[in-house]
Amino acid sequence: MGDIFADYDVLGAVWVTIQLSVLGTIGAMVLGTIIAVLRVSPVAVLRLLGTSYVNTFRNMPLTLLMVFSILGLSFILQLSVSDDFARNAFWWAAIMLAIYHAAYICEALRSGVNTVPVGQAEAARSIGLGFGQSLREVILPQAFRGAIAPLGSVIIALIKNSTVAAVIGVGDSAGLLQVITENEGASLPTFFFFAMVFVVLTLPIGLWTTSLSRKLSVKR
Repeated sequence: MGDIFADYDVLGAVWVTIQLSVLGTIGAMVLGTIIAVLRVSPVAVLRLLGTSYVNTFRNMPLTLLMVFSILGLSFILQLSVSDDFARNAFWWAAIMLAIYHAAYICEALRSGVNTVPVGQAEAARSIGLGFGQSLREVILPQAFRGAIAPLGSVIIALIKNSTVAAVIGVGDSAGLLQVITENEGASLPTFFFFAMVFVVLTLPIGLWTTSLSRKLSVKR
């Protein structure tokens, strides 16, 4: 393992994985919340848009989205995020991770919305709050509390799915593992090291979200 650390930028690859995970999570949380609002909107067209988004991206392979971002959007349509190929692939990978997992964030939040008693929405309307106000001040805060555990599961899945970015040339942990295996041959310690990287990244999130979910659970 000492030679591997000396010859390859292992820590740099792990840092790329962390960056992809953080950027993908932020993007997925923002986009997923917007889609969730569309899903529970009283306007039929908006609900249809939200449902179409979820059904489309939840049933589409992430690998296909990654390849499409480079071959379709970047090469054919010339929609580059950066002039540098490596940075361009990195940013497209982060965007596709966000777009793909936003569908799952949306469904996690929608499950949280379903835990809010109907009477609270009716009470919000009875005191004059509109749909946006009741959603922002009454329903969504409780929905996030009720959806902490499933949100944690989606974030863990996103971190693990960041390995798919290697198919478009991103130098993350999976990409470097592929390079090392091709150059040095398969090695159990190397596989074990990269596997442990993902355990270290995901295990605290699982423990933290489970604990937080229990603390913030709404007793009815």
